[in-house]
Amino acid sequence: MSEFQHFTVLAEGMVADLDSDFQCPDGPAFMTMKAWATDADEAADMLIQIGKHLGFHAIGELQIFITDSEQPPEPQPYGYGINFTPFDDDAMDDDEDSSELH
Repeated sequence: MSEFQHFTVLAEGMVADLDSDFQCPDGPAFMTMKAWATDADEAADMLIQIGKHLGFHAIGELQIFITDSEQPPEPQPYGYGINFTPFDDDAMDDDEDSSELH
C-alpha cells in the first residue's frame, strides 16, 4: 500500500514554446497529467510546475479526479502520461455568444 493517492489533473491554459518532447501548437490548450501525490493540492501544484517547465501556463480552474493508476507508485510523488490538446479559443467564444441568445 502506498502513502500516495492517484489523480488525473486537467487544466486549461496557454502553450508557448513547448518542450520538443511534446507536440502542440502555441496557443490555447488543455494539459492533462496523471499523478501519484499525497493529496489533490499537491497534484495540482505538480501540474502547474511541470507545465511551466514544459512551456504551458495554466489559466483558471484545474479539475482533479481520483482515478485508477496505469503505473505503480514510487517512493516520491510523480507525474506521468502528460498530454496537450489544442483548442480553438474563438469557437468557445462563439458557443458562449450563442448560449446567451437562448
